[in-house]
Amino acid sequence: MADLSAYPITRRWPAQHPDRLQLYSLNTPNGVKISIMLEEIGLPYEAHLVDITKNESWTPDFLSLNPNGKIPAIVDPNGPGGRPIGLFESGAIMIYLADKTGRLLPADPARRYEAIQWLFFQNAAVGPMFGQVGFFNRFAGKAFEDKRPLERYVNEAKRLLGVVEGRLAGRTWIMGDEYTVADIALLGWVRTLINFYEARDLVAFDSLRHVPAWLERGLARPAVQRGLAIPKRA
Repeated sequence: MADLSAYPITRRWPAQHPDRLQLYSLNTPNGVKISIMLEEIGLPYEAHLVDITKNESWTPDFLSLNPNGKIPAIVDPNGPGGRPIGLFESGAIMIYLADKTGRLLPADPARRYEAIQWLFFQNAAVGPMFGQVGFFNRFAGKAFEDKRPLERYVNEAKRLLGVVEGRLAGRTWIMGDEYTVADIALLGWVRTLINFYEARDLVAFDSLRHVPAWLERGLARPAVQRGLAIPKRA
């Protein structure tokens, strides 16, 4: 049986199955990237709900794994060389899981880096900008009298959707016929933008052709549907 005692996070969220990968997350757009990917690749794992609404990601135990205080994070008892490894940052975790299983990243080196660039595009641009739309349209920023921040982020979100729209022209997935980490990373964020953040009309989503069809294809995948509900909320 794997010994995870070196990871203080396991004190607050004990592992019932210490030989399985441990996922610490919440089903936010960033969190579901990892649960969806784990469902897609079929790697055994144990999910622990970290309730960010109760500041659980800022507890000492969680910070011992991710000093940045954000979900998701993992501990893999079967890391490189057979030793446990802890990781945070969704993009890094996705590349790690792809390399570990040989799944969801192209084998060809050039195409691999092409897929990774789209993963970074989501991490660096789509996530931060869509998140600001959510803040100013749905959450505390909604009360701000000055609407220029909302306009700024809505315009940027529309531009980014246009980038994805152009990429998907003539393609089933971001990498053509091959479904990859790039699709998984983007799916949750586009879904959240138009539904949970209530920005469908703001970003003129229905004026797009390729992104809505791609989103529908992605959401129809059984692993995506399962991953969107993991970890289960109380």
